[in-house]
Amino acid sequence: MSGTATTSLVTPRPQLRKARGRTYALTVRALGPVALLVLWWTASATGVLTADVLASPAEVLRAVGELWGNGQLPDALSTSLTRSGLGLLIGLAAGLTLGITTGFTRLGDELLDSSLQTLRTIPFLSLVPLFMVWFGINETAKILLIAVATTFPMYVSTSSGVRNTDPKLIEAMRTFGMSRLGIVREVVLPGSLPSLLAGLRLSMTLSVIALIAAEEINATAGIGYLMSQAQSYARTDILAVCILVYGLLGLGADIVVRLLERVLMPWRTPQGASR
Repeated sequence: MSGTATTSLVTPRPQLRKARGRTYALTVRALGPVALLVLWWTASATGVLTADVLASPAEVLRAVGELWGNGQLPDALSTSLTRSGLGLLIGLAAGLTLGITTGFTRLGDELLDSSLQTLRTIPFLSLVPLFMVWFGINETAKILLIAVATTFPMYVSTSSGVRNTDPKLIEAMRTFGMSRLGIVREVVLPGSLPSLLAGLRLSMTLSVIALIAAEEINATAGIGYLMSQAQSYARTDILAVCILVYGLLGLGADIVVRLLERVLMPWRTPQGASR
């Protein structure tokens, strides 16, 4: 009986996962954009997509050369990146400070969290008219709109990460006499790093979305100004350039966060790498 049971056992064969090289991963990631580009080029070449609807890839490339040659694109990029960067820095600082306050202290949670959660549900686009009344149509309104949009993703992620810090570890550090500031710096923030980076990714993406809305506030410079000018003259090639620039800014922000994750958390396996 026991011999029969023993012989029926199957020798375990662990599944070996093949390591995927970086070249393979980059190739797979590029398939989607390349397919869209080929589809766009084919539709333009066959006349399915006319220039009054959307310019062809070749026309868009010529528009890039034109805008870069006369200095409009570099100036617009510099202006837009400055707006987005300043707003993002303000939003990250505010979200990080508020998240630590509500996540680490009971008084801060009771005083601030309910109000912040209420404000978080207000679409930042609805604040555009109000900001124009409060701050006028200058750079302050644009930067603050981006700051408001980026504050709440960072706040929610930071607060959640701080709350999930091991309370026994915090209590042990208090027993050893570590100050509150030291606990936050040495224990809470390192333990909350995954949540902080997730909040950073969301905030950086939203900074680009908010930039598009902010540059609708009577902008006289920036990518949004180029778009409004191109719209006036029905230049679909320049409109496509501006849209692509916004997309590349968002992609660049995501790449920056991924690089930070690799540097700050080298022990983490890239998502989907083992599948």
